[in-house]
Amino acid sequence: MAEFPITLTTTPKQPPADDTLRFGNVFTDHMFMMEYDDGRGWHNPRIVPYAPFSLDPACCVLHYAQAVFDGLKAFRGPDGRIRIFRGPDHAARLNRSSERLCIPQIDPELIEESFRALIEVDQRWVPAKPGTALYIRPTIIATETFLGVHPSHSYLYYVILSPVGAYYAEGMNPVKILATDTHVRAVQGGLGAAKTAGNYAASLYGAEEAQKAGFTQVLWLDGVEHRYLDEVGTMNIMLKIGDEVITPPLNGAILAGITRESTLRLMRDWGLRVSERQVAIDEVVAASQNGTLAEMWGTGTAAVVSPVGELGYKGERIVINGGKTGALTQRLYDAIVGIQYGTLPDPYGWARPLGNRQAAA
Repeated sequence: MAEFPITLTTTPKQPPADDTLRFGNVFTDHMFMMEYDDGRGWHNPRIVPYAPFSLDPACCVLHYAQAVFDGLKAFRGPDGRIRIFRGPDHAARLNRSSERLCIPQIDPELIEESFRALIEVDQRWVPAKPGTALYIRPTIIATETFLGVHPSHSYLYYVILSPVGAYYAEGMNPVKILATDTHVRAVQGGLGAAKTAGNYAASLYGAEEAQKAGFTQVLWLDGVEHRYLDEVGTMNIMLKIGDEVITPPLNGAILAGITRESTLRLMRDWGLRVSERQVAIDEVVAASQNGTLAEMWGTGTAAVVSPVGELGYKGERIVINGGKTGALTQRLYDAIVGIQYGTLPDPYGWARPLGNRQAAA
């Protein structure tokens, strides 16, 4: 188990009350940092007080967006124990994103240890109320100073923590999403499968238009035919038509969601008919019209499982399951949350308890 130098803050803050938590607007007292330089590799891992850091105006991440990140959560269960959900899988995905952006790989065990060590220092920030968690944001940015397009020769890896409540204001209540055939987020062969800053910048304009029209998020269609479902801006999409559960395949244009994979594993173990295949928006509309569209939901670290109660497309609004949370959607949510908080058995080893190191005073 790795040990890192720790510099404790001299001005510790008071964690907010669990009832006041929103998503991603409060941060803990410390952060993890480590640098990379060509010829030296990754070096100087450490935990330091949370603070701004300076970047040169010509720093290449500011001009060429060579940046990746990931997001996972730690949960405090009723037994008081803190569990990190699927840390190894998030570490592996961070490295896959890095490979696509020409960023040097980090030892996956070192990534996991950076999560654990930082949470142990700031564990008093892990909220306890059901529905809350400690969000973990590992990030890598290119730091070389130059103007010219080529991979950076230096990088900064850092991890910050944020106690969070529900991602959507609706909480577990059904959300409204808008399928757009006007804007494109990603195409096969591009960066869609990488969790990189540019993907999220590409989604902003369409998301703003959707919100102005009264929807929570955009359901992106494929970038070539504008016909097949890809993913929602902040989560993968799934739906149940008849007795078949369908989710778009990992075709290089969508993110390989960890929660997506978790729900697929659960449903297959439950004996459900699950397909990873292309599904056209016209098929969804037809299923709504003939009464076979039973449920639709999104999956992602931030919202876990989010029911979709209404789908907009070409000026029409499709109400799904009477605008209510479906039975399968609720079952998936309950199963994953139960594993995360340690209130249900974890046969997959997904929720790993934190060690017993002492937290900082």
